[in-house]
Amino acid sequence: MVLNPTGVLESYRAFSPKRHGGLYGAQRAKAMSAVLLGLLLSVLDYAIANVALPSIAHDLNAPSSRAIWVVNAYQLANLSCLLPLASFGSRVGFARMSQIGIFLFLITSVGCALSQNLLELTLARALQGVGGACIMSVNIALVRFIYPHAELGKGIALNGLFVGIGVALGPTIGSIVLSVATWPWIFWINLPLALAALVMAHFALPQTPRSETQADIPGSLLTVASFALLGIGLDGLMHGDFLPGSLLTGAGIICWWLLLRYQKGRREPIVPVDLLARRPFLLACLVGFLGFVASNLYIVAMPFTLASAFHRGDSTIGLLIAPWAVGVAVMSFVVGKIADRFPASVLSSLGLLLTAFGFMLLWLLPLDASNAAIAWRTLLAGCGFGLFQPPNNRAIMVSAPAGREGGASGMLSVARLGGQTTGALLVAALFTIFPHPAFICLGGAMIAALTGSALSLGRKYLAD
Repeated sequence: MVLNPTGVLESYRAFSPKRHGGLYGAQRAKAMSAVLLGLLLSVLDYAIANVALPSIAHDLNAPSSRAIWVVNAYQLANLSCLLPLASFGSRVGFARMSQIGIFLFLITSVGCALSQNLLELTLARALQGVGGACIMSVNIALVRFIYPHAELGKGIALNGLFVGIGVALGPTIGSIVLSVATWPWIFWINLPLALAALVMAHFALPQTPRSETQADIPGSLLTVASFALLGIGLDGLMHGDFLPGSLLTGAGIICWWLLLRYQKGRREPIVPVDLLARRPFLLACLVGFLGFVASNLYIVAMPFTLASAFHRGDSTIGLLIAPWAVGVAVMSFVVGKIADRFPASVLSSLGLLLTAFGFMLLWLLPLDASNAAIAWRTLLAGCGFGLFQPPNNRAIMVSAPAGREGGASGMLSVARLGGQTTGALLVAALFTIFPHPAFICLGGAMIAALTGSALSLGRKYLAD
């Protein structure tokens, strides 16, 4: 193995997606099934846990404000570890990293189910978030090696379809489990799914080229500290805890400054500054980030809007939000057939514009609107979001050079989770500042989607 002038292993570069043929027939079906089962495991568990929060708070004698950390710990650990684990996955192999994540997810599910207090459950959920990050950090990188370059959009769209299915099924499965059993069973049911995913991953996932660059331990620790401190600090600020929030946010900003200085000039940086220097890649990540800011401004605030403004009960609220996930799933399946033929500057722009239009129609609804009127507008917004995701995700992956699949896959997930976290923090801030912020959040979601649509439309001009 010889290094070329750019410092990339020639044998590694041989796996360029333009020349790599991908898998076909039964091999592709088995490998993709393994990827999608692992993805479904990660997404489904996050969605199910939201439904169980009231039961967890009651059984563990914890206030609701603290019980929310059962969800926050998972998401923050997931976000903080994505880039270091994507980098590590490039060294140990994407298939092996996915298997490590599924195994960790399985073990921590047992830990969650056996937890006797909120602290134990929160710590177990944080470790489960690390397992989820192992899976998500290499998810799209594996898809890039399963599908040939000309059909990559189909694989990414299938990914989006299963994310939508997981989001849609999560609350339903959670409600069914809680109607017949106690909350620990939302974690026990992970075991058969995780075991099946582990077996399939072991036998079906393709072996991918590995980087021989030495692992960057200081950079990994700085990356985790940067995301974690900033996330916890901003959460404190949004909830009015100004002194600890300010101190932690300041520490997070300092860690980010140190991290970016440390990463300069490294051959395979954990925070992919080399990829972000490529305008097409950076623009696609920014569009993805704005799209998920918009989605979480809607998803987090809409239950409160339906309850306080439209006076709907708990069971009805779940049914009225479900069309969003249905729209995302259905459109992700449809767009998979055309994602490789039309540029993201067209499809993703149109998708976010349609999402913004759906939000606007919801924002303009009278307070005596029928359930059908709310549902079809929600479905329209979800269809727009399903149209936006696969082409933009494809644009992120094809903008990365051979040998940097792990960094690109990790950054794609960071754009998604970072956007979701920012959207949730904005909802918390608006609920802290305004007495009746429900429709303000909808307006913010509309503005974020429109901004993302405009940026996406101009990417072919801005990328030059």
